[in-house]
Amino acid sequence: MGLMQKLGYLYILIAAMLWGFLGPFARMAFHEGVSPLEVAFWRAVLAWFLFASQALVQQRVRVNPRDLPGLALFGFLCVTLFFGSYQVAVAKGGAALASVLLYTAPAWVFLLSRLFFRETITRKKMAALVLTLAGIVLVSGSQGAGTLGLGGGEGVQAVLFGLLAGFCYSLYYIFGKYFSDKYSAPVLFFYILPFGAVCLLPWFSFAEKSVTAWTALWAIASLSTFGAYHFYYAGLKRLEAGRASIIATAEPVVAGLTAWCWWGERFTMAGYLGSALILFAVILMIRGESRQDLQ
Repeated sequence: MGLMQKLGYLYILIAAMLWGFLGPFARMAFHEGVSPLEVAFWRAVLAWFLFASQALVQQRVRVNPRDLPGLALFGFLCVTLFFGSYQVAVAKGGAALASVLLYTAPAWVFLLSRLFFRETITRKKMAALVLTLAGIVLVSGSQGAGTLGLGGGEGVQAVLFGLLAGFCYSLYYIFGKYFSDKYSAPVLFFYILPFGAVCLLPWFSFAEKSVTAWTALWAIASLSTFGAYHFYYAGLKRLEAGRASIIATAEPVVAGLTAWCWWGERFTMAGYLGSALILFAVILMIRGESRQDLQ
């Protein structure tokens, strides 16, 4: 294994760890009185300053005016709905649950690719989809102690918003397939983040924020958003996309361990089994895609 490949693995692992801290940092802000949708708003706004600075330094901020409607839709679906639903899932069901359900995204990608791009259905993809659905059922029925006791209305909301976050996350693939050949990541975030943030404004009221709250919000924006994407794309330059995606599944593991140590979150055995099935399905689907790409 060469140095470049080792660096690629390291960068992707760092990105996964930074994404894994997103839920725990968010819970830290919630504890200080900041609502989930306000956390999503500040994540978009503060991260925009960082991406905008990078784009301006690189002198790459221009886009084709014809792409602006598509970028606006990208911002609404993948910033407003994605950032918002993920934070609500964390608030309702905990950081570990939200992170696991986020990784239903490959199953959504499979369904969307079949619908929009007429991609073929392989046995491996179908098996991964079945495993994902089984994992969702087990995680949803988990009656763990602490914040992961999912009986009642909040538990249902946690699962639904977690699945919505996974669906919106999968749309990065659909939009990315169209825009990635035209624009770099900083340019895309330069346009989609402010639009997504503006669409969140009607749905929350600003709270007074302590130093701890601002620290959590800046950590989410700088580490779990800007920093994570920076390391992820740096890793992609040195690794195949399939291998990078498999390593990125360390994110829910990091989120679960951090939430357990920090907030005492834990699943029942059914919840852990369901989480394992979802992550195994992700790896199975990604490995299948990687082998097809190599053929």
